[in-house]
Parts: sequence; structure tokens; C-alpha cells
Amino acid sequence: MRAVLTRVTRAEVRVEGEIVGAIEAGLLVLLGVAREDDENDARNVTEKILGLRIWNDADGKMNRDIRDVGGSVLVVSQFTLLGDARSGRRPSFVAAAPGELARALYERVGGELERAGLRVAYGRFGATMAVESVNDGPVTILLDSKRLF
Repeated sequence: MRAVLTRVTRAEVRVEGEIVGAIEAGLLVLLGVAREDDENDARNVTEKILGLRIWNDADGKMNRDIRDVGGSVLVVSQFTLLGDARSGRRPSFVAAAPGELARALYERVGGELERAGLRVAYGRFGATMAVESVNDGPVTILLDSKRLF
């Protein structure tokens, strides 16, 4: 499972011009599910999202996590995070999970974040979406549940 986390002051997702998910301050999480991912990968990514200390404390050091700052999360499915562009000009997406598995694990991550007490908004799984965000910092973190990077 791969995720791109961006600290934002606001973010929203539109499908055919309609806002389907929006947050104020918090994290925009672009989430890609790999073919071999399972519940453990969802749990690992969720725990990392919850525990990342990427907000400043009173001393200006990144020591606060999303719960400390009362942030929200916008989770958007993005299978292209599993794209392999090492060869040729057209990325291969064979590593991306099939729809049913990807949706289940995407929803699992969002649900675990909600159960942890966060306000969570979602994109629309499988849809063509327009994602708009105002980056804060900017702070952007890459996660991979298999720790490939």
C-alpha cells in the first residue's frame, strides 16, 4: 500500500463538478492499494497516518500529530501510485490491486481513521476526480507499507 500525505489548510474532491469530499486543516491522503496488500498493510498505514508528528509544537519543532492539532483527513483512492514507469513510456499498473480488494482496503483505512476519532472525508472510489488542495508548509510524506522507500 502506498500513500502520499500532504499537510493542507483545506482540500476537496469533485466528481463531475459536485463536491463529494472536503476538509479544512489536516491531511490529504492519496492512497494506492497493491495486489498483495492485506489488512496488515491497511493497519500499518493507518497507524503511521495517526502517529506522524508533522505539525509544529510551541518551539517550532515537528512534534505534534493529527490528533494533537484536531485535523481532518481526506482520503482519495489513487491506483496510479502503483504505476511502474521504469521501462518504456507507458506506466504499467499490474501491481495495483483489483477493484474489489482495493475498495475494501481503502475503506478499511478510512474506517480505522474514523474509529480513532478523526473526521474523515472521501473521494469517490473508481471515479475520475478533480482534487484541489492548499498545501501547508509544504509538508509531503511518502509511505509504503512494505517499506520499499
